Amino acid sequence: MDSGGESTIGVKFERLVEIMAKLRAPDGCPWDREQTFDTIKTYLLEEAYEVMDAIDARDWDALAEELGDLLLQAVFFAQMAAEQGRFTISDSIEAINAKLIRRHPHVFGDGTAKTAEEVKKRWDEIKGEEKLAKGAPERGLLEGVSRKQPALSEATYISKKAAAVGFDWETPEQILDKLHEELAELAAARDHGDPAELENEIGDLFFVLVNLARFLKVDPEQALRKTNAKFRKRFAHVEKKLAERGKSLQDASLAEMEALWQEAKTAQ
Repeated sequence: MDSGGESTIGVKFERLVEIMAKLRAPDGCPWDREQTFDTIKTYLLEEAYEVMDAIDARDWDALAEELGDLLLQAVFFAQMAAEQGRFTISDSIEAINAKLIRRHPHVFGDGTAKTAEEVKKRWDEIKGEEKLAKGAPERGLLEGVSRKQPALSEATYISKKAAAVGFDWETPEQILDKLHEELAELAAARDHGDPAELENEIGDLFFVLVNLARFLKVDPEQALRKTNAKFRKRFAHVEKKLAERGKSLQDASLAEMEALWQEAKTAQ
């Protein structure tokens, strides 16, 4: 695949911006013209997840293509903003270039940082200084964590923020103890039969698992995605083998499906 030089990359990017502007023009594409910030934002998440799928599969050709699709989303949003006289994609690029230089003084200035942890700490400090310089009102520690992201990601960021100021367990064993405590509370809630109580205890259980994953340096989102993929593969094996026997999933017994599941598990 041709990566091109810096000037070639610039020309190709400008071409993308021009294509997007043409699609949004009065004589452009009816579908593209009628899109808004709200209608397009769902595609942003979709494209981001497709990038993640390509990474998980280590499919580099697909990843190159999906990154292009993700880049299109940024250009699309910026084009709509430019039409309203708010900003252009050039402003976005200038902003991120300046931010990267500003927040890496150990690379572009006279700062020092020898570990990833030191880099992250300094990044957060500079980010806070920037907000103060803009006159942004002080907010609670967790106010900066978006409530609109998937709940699993939100829980991960919340727990990281709290842990960064010392509100954390000291050992994994303590979290495992808490996990057992939450399981006992869930069992009690099941006995009570109160749906609201059950929902609350399930939520607590998820949150403790997220913290355990963080403590063990495991990304819970990626761990669950891989388990989902594993389940898909094994279930497809069950379905295929049943079809070879002339059976559907509905016709098979649980014992048959379980035996084929174990067969798929052994084969992996």
